[in-house]
Amino acid sequence: MNFQQLKIIRESARCNYNLTEVSNMLFTSQSGVSRHIRELEDELGVEIFIRRGKRLLGLTEPGKELLAVAERILNEAQNIRRLADVFSKEDAGVLTIATTHTQARYSLPKVIKAFRAIYPGVRLELHQGSPQEVLAMLLSGQADVAIASEKLMNDPAVAAFPYYRWHHAIVVPQGHPLTLQHPVTLQHLSELPLITYRQGITGRSRLDEAFNRAALTADIVLSAQDSDVIKTYVELGLGVGILADKAFEAGRDTGLQLINAEHLFEANTVWLGLKKSQLQRNYVWRFIELCNPGLSVNEIKEKVFATGGEPVIDYQI
Repeated sequence: MNFQQLKIIRESARCNYNLTEVSNMLFTSQSGVSRHIRELEDELGVEIFIRRGKRLLGLTEPGKELLAVAERILNEAQNIRRLADVFSKEDAGVLTIATTHTQARYSLPKVIKAFRAIYPGVRLELHQGSPQEVLAMLLSGQADVAIASEKLMNDPAVAAFPYYRWHHAIVVPQGHPLTLQHPVTLQHLSELPLITYRQGITGRSRLDEAFNRAALTADIVLSAQDSDVIKTYVELGLGVGILADKAFEAGRDTGLQLINAEHLFEANTVWLGLKKSQLQRNYVWRFIELCNPGLSVNEIKEKVFATGGEPVIDYQI
């Protein structure tokens, strides 16, 4: 048994049992992948995969158990490789953060400023994307820290910590008739053209759920990924904006007016994510602590290295 065979088991599950994709991911030939699988099954004396002809359809029960063990072995091997960096370069290196535009633009600047004051020798890289992309970057090893929505909390391979709670708010041009409505209702909003986030990001599902519960249809004329884009088109008079309350800056958005919408839409939580069971340099733990001062470094480490429950699947080595 060798690491290459364990990697093939892991990548097969990740690639939905498509051996062509597995061979591409591992920079080897498809015939080589098939040979490694046969040799491992011969050595163990059990079938690892469910097959239909030459196609793999899934894992057998022994295969599922093997996958969990392989993940732990490969993860520990990765930790061994990281040991030298973790203990020899505690105050230098690169911190890579995957996050959404709203967090990068509005919630992170103060934290990053404080972090840079403590760790001037650490370079920061910010990668922006949708919550799905942010999670994928964390799991693939492209990012050390992920900051996004409930997607992080719901993934068994991620240790998630709350960052902060926020609400949607309504933004309109100064003097808009909606500012005279007290309170603004979903019925009022359903009668106006709306500009908000696209599906899958920044709590968009909360908006859709609210209108569905009220049996109303939202007339969303423009969807965007970027809060600044939403505000730009609201300023042009193309519609009423619904965005994260944190994305409104009274000092800069002087042509716009914010209307509270906490009574209309459920609150949202932004989460901080680290890969479970993965060693980190000290500055990574400290960054999470700076984001949420209610957490201690020991509490963060405890959750990351907690054992028990479902096996942690770690697809990167």
